[in-house]
Amino acid sequence: MEAKERIAYIVVSLLASVAIVSVILIFVFIAKESLPVFFNPEIKKEANLRIFFLTRDWQPIGLEPKYSFLPLIVGTLKVTLVAIVVALPLSLGSAIFTAEFAPRRLREIIKPIIELFSAIPSVVLGFFALMVIASWVQDIFHTSSRLNAVTAGFALAFAVIPITYTICEDALNTVPRELKEASIALGATKWQTTIKVVLPSASGGIFAGIMLGLARAMGETMIVLMVSGNAAQITWSFLDSVRTIPATIAAEMGEVAFGSAHYVTLFFLGLLLFSITFIINYIASILLERTQKRLRGER
Repeated sequence: MEAKERIAYIVVSLLASVAIVSVILIFVFIAKESLPVFFNPEIKKEANLRIFFLTRDWQPIGLEPKYSFLPLIVGTLKVTLVAIVVALPLSLGSAIFTAEFAPRRLREIIKPIIELFSAIPSVVLGFFALMVIASWVQDIFHTSSRLNAVTAGFALAFAVIPITYTICEDALNTVPRELKEASIALGATKWQTTIKVVLPSASGGIFAGIMLGLARAMGETMIVLMVSGNAAQITWSFLDSVRTIPATIAAEMGEVAFGSAHYVTLFFLGLLLFSITFIINYIASILLERTQKRLRGER
């Protein structure tokens, strides 16, 4: 190995190591700050696992603070579900069109435009949702509140579409050309080939794109903080205001007393969110890798 190649190898290895170590240190720090939930007797009087998951109220400020995670989890799931329901058909449909049906020149225009959505700041999407989407939702559903899970979910879909579209489109493009040509040679139409050959072959990568979009939706802060209504409540209606885990951490972390039960609880919420998104991303990476190996003919 030449000197230049060796230096490049060392530099790339160091950069990769820094990224991995940074993620590990972030996880360790969050876990360390949330440990008093398990071991500090004074903290456990106000905040513990039984209170987190067996009560229904999130009221951290008051004579008797209440730290139930349930309304925050329900709010996060509501917003995420709306975002996925809106984003999945649009992103998958766009990926199928650009990968299988669009002319090359049109594909080179559509793909950068869709991926450009990922460059739009979250605060801009939140402001647009606050001024435009919220009014549309209120006019269509005649809601008492403009800010609710539907409004937040629609806005969040704009942040989910680029990543889901990109992964799905890449997965569709990795399907071997021979499979498509064999299907067409047997008399199948282009649409039949796409539905019965291309989509099943790329299903792992498509599911990975959905999972990554799910993780993106669950971890978004600014959009849901601006347009979800920030009401920690458990209801069945998606037209009620909600509060998500990321929005709660962002709104309250700057005002808590260091080392208090509220402080520790917010870090435990962060640990819970970090763990969920890490697991989702890990599953997505495994599925994507398996799809690529299968399409290359590897086991």
